[in-house]
Amino acid sequence: ERGAATTIKSAKRLVEKERPEVWDVLDEVIREHPVLLNRAPTLHRLGIQAFDPVLVEGKAIRLHPLVCAAFNADFDGDQMAVHVPLSFEAQIEARVLMMSINNVLSPANGRPIAVPSQDMVLGCYWLTTERAGAKGEGKIFSSAGEVRIAYDACEVGEHAKIKARINGELVVTTVGRVLLSEVLPSSIPFAHANQLMTKKEMTKLIDTVYRQAGHRDTVMFLDQIKDLGFHYATKAGVSICIDNMHIPAKKEELITKAQHEVNDIEKQYADGLITNGERYNKVIDIWAHVT
Repeated sequence: ERGAATTIKSAKRLVEKERPEVWDVLDEVIREHPVLLNRAPTLHRLGIQAFDPVLVEGKAIRLHPLVCAAFNADFDGDQMAVHVPLSFEAQIEARVLMMSINNVLSPANGRPIAVPSQDMVLGCYWLTTERAGAKGEGKIFSSAGEVRIAYDACEVGEHAKIKARINGELVVTTVGRVLLSEVLPSSIPFAHANQLMTKKEMTKLIDTVYRQAGHRDTVMFLDQIKDLGFHYATKAGVSICIDNMHIPAKKEELITKAQHEVNDIEKQYADGLITNGERYNKVIDIWAHVT
């Protein structure tokens, strides 16, 4: 149609040479043509879902982070199979029944399965944390928009405890929780965002959004909260250092006691009272018990 090739043979030659026009044609061919992704083992029906493909550089499959729970997938070298539905009926079925945006809830219990995890939860938790003495603490704002203006102007920090008028009511909250409420659907009360966001609370919030705001708003909310979580996890720069590791006060005492027991076992072996296998097993048991 584009005139890039006159025969099938010449078209195949262009594909083999990876000419630039091939990618333009491929982009046109895959537009609105869903593909099925499957990760083994397929333990439930969400182990195979449909997606709209996007052409990217490289050979790795890039997967939306929120569907990882359904596939039980992570980013450490997992393999996935890609299936292409060919017939028109198969494409309709994939789009209506198997599309990832239509599989927000778990078929096992009806609870949300497309929920933020790991870095996304960390970012939202950090954002909604309250910290005494944070910049802007105690300020009063006439609206959520005013809080955003003050935050963008670096007049207040994310963790500052403030008062803001939300929906005609003066609410004690934090700057971060007001920022979180910006991505909430308009039908959801601010009180649902005005709390410390653990993974459990986020799952409850997503469930509430789904029940009250509907499917379409939930999908948009999930994508926004994913971006929000990643952004503030990056900004927080939270990591674990050696000072976070608390050494038990009894450590030296426990190690000394275990070493005495090991010495006794070694003496019994030297005296020929136990075999080498018995000595090995007893020493392993002693240290395993200590740890």
